[in-house]
Amino acid sequence: MENKPLHILLADDDEADRLIFKEAFAEMKIKTVIQTVNDGVQLMDWFSKNKENLPNLLFLDLNMPKKNGFECLKEIRNKEELNDISIAIYSTSTSEKDIEETFLNGANIYIHKPNEFNALKAVLEKAAMQTHLHLATPFNIDNFMLVV
Repeated sequence: MENKPLHILLADDDEADRLIFKEAFAEMKIKTVIQTVNDGVQLMDWFSKNKENLPNLLFLDLNMPKKNGFECLKEIRNKEELNDISIAIYSTSTSEKDIEETFLNGANIYIHKPNEFNALKAVLEKAAMQTHLHLATPFNIDNFMLVV
């Protein structure tokens, strides 16, 4: 693996979740560059302004104001220039309907936000290390939900 940092973008409207997310990655040995946006409208604006510096991995919350994660996922997957971005759904929802809908619309993995910090670190590290695999190999709904 190259010594280049992993470029991560988080779209989440909860400020506390954004801070804990950054803190979790800061404690890992993975070299990362992390940027955040607060909602789906900011996310899509970010993509239109950063066409040359796209993230390797997008963590996408589903329940955001203005434009939710489902809308963003569909919009991203309909833009050919964004197809190489791995998308990890990062949500408090455990609804089978939400999981199936995000799978069918092109997300790479689904992460239920853990309540405990060490569990959060473990799941984020696993996502960062494995998400590129989900772009390269066929996957199915059975291995879509990332569990640590």
